[in-house]
Amino acid sequence: MGAVRIAIFVVAGVAAIALAFLVQGMLSPKIKPAAVVAAAPVVKPMAQVLVAKTDLPIGRRITSADLTWQAWPVEALNASFITDGSAPAPEPKGAEKVVDKAKKAANTVVMGDGPMQALEGALVKEPLLANEPITARKVIRAGQTGYMAVVLQPGMRAVAIPVTAETGAGGFILPGDRVDVLQAHQADGDKKGITTELLMSNLRVLAIDQTTEAPADSKSTIGAVATLEVPAADTEVLARGKAQGEMILALRSYADVGGPSGRGGPGARSEDTVRIVRAGATTEVSVP
Repeated sequence: MGAVRIAIFVVAGVAAIALAFLVQGMLSPKIKPAAVVAAAPVVKPMAQVLVAKTDLPIGRRITSADLTWQAWPVEALNASFITDGSAPAPEPKGAEKVVDKAKKAANTVVMGDGPMQALEGALVKEPLLANEPITARKVIRAGQTGYMAVVLQPGMRAVAIPVTAETGAGGFILPGDRVDVLQAHQADGDKKGITTELLMSNLRVLAIDQTTEAPADSKSTIGAVATLEVPAADTEVLARGKAQGEMILALRSYADVGGPSGRGGPGARSEDTVRIVRAGATTEVSVP
């Protein structure tokens, strides 16, 4: 075989191989590079939790202006939080009793048309910070254990005295009113003389019997016991008055509730005199 013929065979072989690769490339599907898809951000479910709008001190009477709703991650909800009901708090495993107790405590607070309306008039039992969730442990309503201790102002004491319709202004004294406490008793050494004393002035009525709030649409209430808010240093005045006899509550006008509370007061007579009524005649006698 001549050299020319061998060269033709070599060229033909190379051309056949090149043609085979070309045809394979044309017939094979073209694979496009995978597009890079950005992962969508994970949206965490949120609930609305009732929180304090501002700092609320102990004894503060709550109004709707003190509360607001705040978005809260569902995974961080506590069973004692008060929510709008759109996402209930999860129950942790192994603590069903604790969760059930917390829910029942929260349910005692959430009554009425809505949580915010139900808390109207409740008192702050423990300090609440701004944006802190409201829980049953930190607020208290009338009739609940410990309510009276929260109602009392610092330095004051609750003292109960017996009353009747006659000694309690005909039943027109209601919780929240202000009263003076008077006492009329027989003058020492004089069977006909009557001494009248103003024992205490401008005291706040905390309760009539166990009623701590004036009944709706009620103009009067008849009770057997009136609980009064008395300065700590003056509690013995009422204790001594109860031992001496019947005491009378005089209702004060709403326009006359200012001034200090305690023994005597702006309308009291001098501590060195007593008023004696004898046979229709009134005299003031100085005492040591």
